[in-house]
Amino acid sequence: MSPPGEVLQTALQYLKGVGPRKAADFARAGLHTIEDLLYRFPLRYEDRSNLRSVASVQEGETVTVSGEIVQCGLRPTRRPGFRIFEALVRDTSGSTRVAWFNSSFLQDQLHARDHIVLYGTLERNPYAGLQFTNPDFELIETDAADAEVDTLHTGRIVPVYERARSITPKMQRRLVADALLRLPADLEDPLPADIRARLGFPDRRSALEQVHFPSAGTPLDALNAYRTPAQRRLVFEEFFRFQVGLLLRKRESEAERKALVTRVDDRIRDALRAVLPFRLTPGQRVALKEIADDMQRTHPMNRLLQGDVGAGKTIVAVLAAVLAMENGQQVAFMAPTEILAEQHFTTVQRLLAGTRFRVALLTGRLPAAERRSTGKAIAAGEMHLVVGTHALVQKSVRFQALGLVIIDEQHRFGVLQRALLREKGLQPDILVMTATPIPRTLAVTTYGDLDVSSIRDLPPGRTPVRTAAKPDSRRDEIYAFLRTELDAGRQAYIVYPIIEESEKTDLRAATEMADHLAHDIFPAYRVALLHGRLKQDAKDRVMRAFAAGEIQILVSTTVIEVGIDVANATVMVVEHAERFGLSQLHQLRGRVGRGSEQSSCILLYQFPITEDGRERLKMMTESTDGFLIAEKDLELRGPGDVFGTRQAGLPTLRVGDLRRDHLLMECARQEASAWLDAGASNPAWLDEFRRTWGQRYGLIGVG
Repeated sequence: MSPPGEVLQTALQYLKGVGPRKAADFARAGLHTIEDLLYRFPLRYEDRSNLRSVASVQEGETVTVSGEIVQCGLRPTRRPGFRIFEALVRDTSGSTRVAWFNSSFLQDQLHARDHIVLYGTLERNPYAGLQFTNPDFELIETDAADAEVDTLHTGRIVPVYERARSITPKMQRRLVADALLRLPADLEDPLPADIRARLGFPDRRSALEQVHFPSAGTPLDALNAYRTPAQRRLVFEEFFRFQVGLLLRKRESEAERKALVTRVDDRIRDALRAVLPFRLTPGQRVALKEIADDMQRTHPMNRLLQGDVGAGKTIVAVLAAVLAMENGQQVAFMAPTEILAEQHFTTVQRLLAGTRFRVALLTGRLPAAERRSTGKAIAAGEMHLVVGTHALVQKSVRFQALGLVIIDEQHRFGVLQRALLREKGLQPDILVMTATPIPRTLAVTTYGDLDVSSIRDLPPGRTPVRTAAKPDSRRDEIYAFLRTELDAGRQAYIVYPIIEESEKTDLRAATEMADHLAHDIFPAYRVALLHGRLKQDAKDRVMRAFAAGEIQILVSTTVIEVGIDVANATVMVVEHAERFGLSQLHQLRGRVGRGSEQSSCILLYQFPITEDGRERLKMMTESTDGFLIAEKDLELRGPGDVFGTRQAGLPTLRVGDLRRDHLLMECARQEASAWLDAGASNPAWLDEFRRTWGQRYGLIGVG
């Protein structure tokens, strides 16, 4: 008999009915083994044990019906290129009309006399009466030889899977049933028995069976909300394995002794006070103490410093740098863009002007000779603090005594870049910063191996940005307001979600609107365009000109979300604001309000607008709290989009959903911590776990 774990690792191509083409289609969907297939949850469940008759369905009901196609075919419409595939479906009680819009391909799939199961809503068509519009469907064989197999597809609660290219939901159902039959009775269970018993979870084999083929009587609403014991158990299992890995990584990192020891005494406290240009806020003081306490420990610091735009994270980071440098250590300060690196360099130089510490800037813009001489000074220990971009991780850059690594806007860097930078030191302390506050749920997942410091207050004197949501019909009023600000010597941003017009979208394009604004609306002012397709040199020229006041209106895509700080810019206009995520809108708003003048953020939207779009705009006009906004964004859009683009460090979860299952994630963290503390870990299991964990979750340690 095969070892219990071996069956799960069987390649899908060895399942009956999976040839090379289907195996390739599965692979494109990220499914390679039986385990991958079984841990792909159904999209939803349909109760086909109680199919409704056609005659009993009322308008507005969403139901499952089954019948025979009497006739079907494509029907053209008056709209060019728009056709409707129509079918008449009949059961013993009557018949109903079915219509699929723009689905010409169905003429190759559906034919008269086919038996079909429909899942959809009965709606009233003003021209044709009651019909099912764009329902999900599945063809059912009725051959006697296939009767046993078809009990998988009708007469029960049926799982419906996402299609994987040529592999239909029906094919997946059969393959899953085959895979389940292969599982041994003693299937290895990664969840400790005492945890299963305490939480009331079934064993792994039973859970897999119930997730895919629930018992009769299982509540359909619980299944579709992923709230049954079997579903919760498999989600918890994934979270538990993930949290064990995070905690092991953190504990093993803490066990590594630092070669460079940081001490704090009266001399160093005086040096810190001498650098301070103002009194720290309570939030800054707490964050600095947490960082200093970490740096004095014998294991490397791994800390995330988060706070809203303008919360004063940079001065806290500079004070941490002074603490390291006063202890004879070098500091690397990495920023995601050259313009942001230059801004940090200017700030750090100004703050350290009265000290003995030398600061260097290392970016791709430096001439080769200057880059070589700077590199030699860093390697010799003559440069105490180096500010730079990804150029810092190049092999040619060597430090003599790198003790602290500061990474700004850390989610803009890949995990590999962060790991490479850390390897340049002798287990240096790591401080990562972000102005995109991390929702608590993500803080205990993505950053579970980091301690988190949050600065929730703002320095005194900061004037909150006024935020208003306006329909596109009030554009002239917005332009008049903009003109008033420009006449007063201020500057403005206008942000668009795309670069060029496309026939497939109605979004205003940055390129066309930049020309329109420059020639038709604001001819008296200089308007410039900035977007991600520009070469870096061109981007930098535009941003520097705007920072110098040579450009009054900067038309841009979201490339300006991070990396530009212009105190004279007082207006941010976001076009099609209903299409942006909350955290992204908040980051864009953070580009203004950096000076002493009152600033405004205007969110222009167009109809129709979704309910989620309305909620986002309402939240933006009612709150300037980035932490609250981040939580709401997670609730509305999910973890992958909190940062506007897919976060490089987010875990790749198969069955868990951080919005839906956040309480299970927190429970998993508590159980994982207690389990490791109790020493109940199996050495062989842990060795295998360490080998596969990073690959499985797509994460690499910062260390």
